[in-house]
Amino acid sequence: MESSGAAEQKLLENGTSSQSSSSSSSLIRKGGLRTMPFIIVNECLERVASYGIMPNMILYLLNGYGMTVAKGTNVVYTWSAISDILSIFGAFISDSYLGRFLVISIGSFSSLLGLIILWLTAMIPELKPSCESIMLRCSSATTAQLAVLFFSMGLISIGAGCVRPCSIAFGGDQLKIKEGSNDERLLDSYFNWYYTSIGLSTIIALSVIVYIQENLGWKIGFGLPALLMFISAVSFIIGSPFYVKVKPGHCLLTSFVQVAVVSVKNRKLSLPDSNFDQYYQDGDSELAVPTDSLRCLNKACMIKTPETLSNPDGSVSDPWSQCTVGQVESLKSVLRVLPMWSTGILMMVSLSSFSTLQATTLDRRLVGNFKMPAGSFNLIMVITVSIVIPIYDRIMVPLLAKHWGMPRGFSCKTRIGIGLLFVCAGKATSALVETMRRTAAIEQGLEDQPNAVIDMSVLWLVPEFVFLGIGEAFNPVAQVEFFYTGFPKTMSSFAMALFTLELAAANAVGSVLVSIVDKITSLGGKESWLSTNINSGHLNYYYALLTFLGVINYFYFLAICWAYGPAPWQKLEASADKEEEQFENREVPTS
Repeated sequence: MESSGAAEQKLLENGTSSQSSSSSSSLIRKGGLRTMPFIIVNECLERVASYGIMPNMILYLLNGYGMTVAKGTNVVYTWSAISDILSIFGAFISDSYLGRFLVISIGSFSSLLGLIILWLTAMIPELKPSCESIMLRCSSATTAQLAVLFFSMGLISIGAGCVRPCSIAFGGDQLKIKEGSNDERLLDSYFNWYYTSIGLSTIIALSVIVYIQENLGWKIGFGLPALLMFISAVSFIIGSPFYVKVKPGHCLLTSFVQVAVVSVKNRKLSLPDSNFDQYYQDGDSELAVPTDSLRCLNKACMIKTPETLSNPDGSVSDPWSQCTVGQVESLKSVLRVLPMWSTGILMMVSLSSFSTLQATTLDRRLVGNFKMPAGSFNLIMVITVSIVIPIYDRIMVPLLAKHWGMPRGFSCKTRIGIGLLFVCAGKATSALVETMRRTAAIEQGLEDQPNAVIDMSVLWLVPEFVFLGIGEAFNPVAQVEFFYTGFPKTMSSFAMALFTLELAAANAVGSVLVSIVDKITSLGGKESWLSTNINSGHLNYYYALLTFLGVINYFYFLAICWAYGPAPWQKLEASADKEEEQFENREVPTS
């Protein structure tokens, strides 16, 4: 029996599993490329469904629920922030308790239920107040009506938080290939196809789904994403017999909490000298003693009494009383990148809800009678990013290496700074274009007609999205790379989780900023900058405020760069150049 169990475990590790039907020797192969369609279809259709309802949601809240611009924008910001935060929670639950398959399954059906309820709000008149048209007075939504709406949005957030962080890792589980194998390229191929399909699904969501919502109405516009999510959930479950289902293990977030708890417990202890016998090292740690930075955390890996290492193999019996050097250094690596992480929060504050409202008042005719959907302008950012990244990677980096001695191209910090400047330029352009739009509306006598179309082309909005797209191409990519280089190899997956948390923080900051601006600028009965009638409000002032805050944030970024100093590889190159120079200047002795 023991040998049979060992063989079964071995088969699981190699992507196969045994199941007894008529005989215990029958084998069913697990994992492999045949599982990829189920996993990629699940992820792509989930993104098409959820991304497709996001751009026009501000219009649905204004038109369907009679919300003000400020309140509707806050709802969208909060919804996005919750979705991003739940991504961290979903990763934690899958790694520590439930496993990726179960979490993705729960998330898929949660998104499906949420989209069905959202579709029902468009189908059943009693589930929302009656409004005649956008930005006109409507009866207030009842508590029950808002509860149904927010419940559907919450279920969609739970689904996104469960599916997105686990999907790519679950696909990688199916391709566990031995190191050095010729089949390692299958893993690279999987990642390439995965990200390509994600890009295509985003484009479909921002074009086809948004167009259907605008031209065929909310009933079909919400019904189609619900149908796609149904196909997504069912296709994932159909592939269940073929999946490798890795059991949950130790979670990095739990490790961080343990270090903090043990540090507090040991706060009265005195740190020893650099004596490796006083610190507990695990087998995988490259350090014998913890580093000198953030020394207060070093107390977590001090060995108080030998009894804490009571397991026969020398491992810790109680991880809430004794941590390892590796655990402490992992937490330190996260804390070290947090200042640079914080510089991206203001940059990530989205303008999409306000841009959608601007687009509804502009002439959106492009070719003949075809009108570009108001919610599709984020597509310009996606296209810009898709163009800029290959140009930088294939053209600029070789030029920088050849003519300026930069074999890696611009450093991470330089690219982060470039991204911040382009985002500031995009928001400044937004302020200028909105000033032009508002002035045109007043001159054409449309100040009190928020539904009227101004004699001004919607293409005026393109430059700001191009600038924002260039910023996206430089800053987020460089930030994730900066996190990767600052983390141990065992924490490489945490870099994307930290970036997701930054998106959540940006949405939370955006929500707070909108509330503050709306409240302060409407004091004394004045028209708010973020008035529901954007022709009489001052959205341009809000954009100018974001530009000003972006400039301040850039100077904060420069201070952070100065505090960090040069990157480690730059220090090594400088040291090597110095040694080479000293060698060349050294006098050669003569006989």
